[in-house]
Amino acid sequence: MGRERERRILFGNIKARRNHYLSTRSPLIYDDCGEEEGSYRGHKLSLCSRKVDDCIMYRFCLWSSIGTAAKRAASASLFVSSSHRRCLHSIPFATIVIEEISASHAAEVHNLVQGSWKSSTEWNTIVDPLNGEPFIKVAEVSEAHIKPFVESLSKCPKYGLHNPLRAQERYLLYGDISAKAAQMLSQTEVSDFFARLIQRVSPKSYKQALAEVQVTQKFLENFSGDQVRFLARSFAVPGNHLGQQSNGFRWPYGAVAIITPFNFPLEIPVLQLMGALYMGNKPVLKVDSKVCIVMEQMIRLLHECGLPKDDMDFINTDGLTMNKLLLEAKPQMTLFTGSSRVAEKLAGDLRGRVKLEDAGFDWKILGPDVQEVDYVAWVCDQDAYACSGQKCSSQSILFMHENWASSSLVPKMKELASRRKLEDLTIGPVLTVTTAQMMNHIEKLLEIPGSKVLFGGQPLENHSIPDIYGAMKPTAVFIPIEEMLKDENFHLVTTEIFGPLQVVSEYKQDQLVLVLNACERMNAHLTAAVVSNEPLFLQEVLGRSVNGTTYAGIRARTTGAPQNHWFGPAGDPRGAGIGTPEAIKFVWSCHREIIYDIGPVPHLWEVPPST
Repeated sequence: MGRERERRILFGNIKARRNHYLSTRSPLIYDDCGEEEGSYRGHKLSLCSRKVDDCIMYRFCLWSSIGTAAKRAASASLFVSSSHRRCLHSIPFATIVIEEISASHAAEVHNLVQGSWKSSTEWNTIVDPLNGEPFIKVAEVSEAHIKPFVESLSKCPKYGLHNPLRAQERYLLYGDISAKAAQMLSQTEVSDFFARLIQRVSPKSYKQALAEVQVTQKFLENFSGDQVRFLARSFAVPGNHLGQQSNGFRWPYGAVAIITPFNFPLEIPVLQLMGALYMGNKPVLKVDSKVCIVMEQMIRLLHECGLPKDDMDFINTDGLTMNKLLLEAKPQMTLFTGSSRVAEKLAGDLRGRVKLEDAGFDWKILGPDVQEVDYVAWVCDQDAYACSGQKCSSQSILFMHENWASSSLVPKMKELASRRKLEDLTIGPVLTVTTAQMMNHIEKLLEIPGSKVLFGGQPLENHSIPDIYGAMKPTAVFIPIEEMLKDENFHLVTTEIFGPLQVVSEYKQDQLVLVLNACERMNAHLTAAVVSNEPLFLQEVLGRSVNGTTYAGIRARTTGAPQNHWFGPAGDPRGAGIGTPEAIKFVWSCHREIIYDIGPVPHLWEVPPST
């Protein structure tokens, strides 16, 4: 027992040091030492050992130059202990080894339908977003092969796989599945596996990727045990006479569909998938093909934890084919997270049977009370540029009170933005907007009188990011509030660019009404922040705005979608939420009222006259 305890402590120290290293350093380490030569993608490598607190840490060291910082970040971490390397092969559900994914050893992603994993005759090749090399093959379902998915959804009755009056033991089953999955994700080697896999397909810093895993783990922990059946809690109201009682139930839809984007490859699909399953639905899940490998591995983890394989389907396909599947299978409800353009098309095609969490042009207003400038500047930097600005909650526009404009806020924001580097993925590829498109948008903004670039405004340099993606330095463009509100400028200024770009404006003490008018005219109302501790200022702004997830106070932010509060838009009856019991019940169930009227019929009752 003593040796086993010592081994666990030693292994834990190794992993802790490795995680700290990954969060602060480039994934590849250059070193001139060389003893045993090897090769990696055609480059000379040496295997060297180094003593760290009596633990031998192995790492590959590059001899010949790969050429750019991007290729250093593109490769999965090679700073791995020998113990950890063995763990990679012992994770029970995993079908891949992250370090081995490359052009010469492409990973494969399959589909799940009617309880079986299926391959395909057609493959979609995904390129590494950091160097352009093909590194993942996705088995893609064509229009001619959607029939098994249509049949699978059609087999699910409208009353669902379980409901408050049928198969109630399945509520307990999903409480157990959640507990086991949460426990598995809490293991360092498993959380690290998913964090690094996220980094490979949706490049972001290790801390950002790990935070996504941790939120998912905490969500599953929250819905362990009896918490799933508590989601279906009903109520009763006394009737008008003896034997009559009305009961309200949360009822599943039956067959449903889930479509999720690339930017949170684990958190968004897991939280929505499990919410759908908790309430008794049978979902078909489609994740953006660029990142679908993450969810494929997570589904395998859930199977390991007891998820029945035929409770859900997982499809990889293009948008047109998915649209055809939805039209033929006719799911009772479809949850879509993504662009407003696609959301509106789906809403029309599916005759309104949708819940949407679409784009957000998210605003932040700094009030008159200037305080904690360093902290506020740091939050602004995180809100605008973490994950390279690819969050639906990213800070899109910053309204500064004149007191803040005369402070050191903007210089501090500029300094913080300059720290972001491709080497540690604190800035990285933009997966839905090209560099040319972002530069073109900036040029149009600069045509507005009084506009100027506060910092950034240039493409990243010395990288191998392919042209199909974007590569921009963190950028802020100043637009005068009066010019912004002009009809010919407003649409341009409030167009969401899903990348590291924000608009900054200034307002004077008597111009708050202009800021609130701008917020009122915006179309997307997802997140917002009111940075002030002045009660009357907070009351005024909060009372005249609508964003569904609004942070208020000197520590307010626009980003951050943990598992402990509602996250979703407001002002749209189709708006979806995520993460909380209220969100799950609202999105994944409907209200059903059952009125029991069992008598007795009154003594000596007679048929009354017609009415």
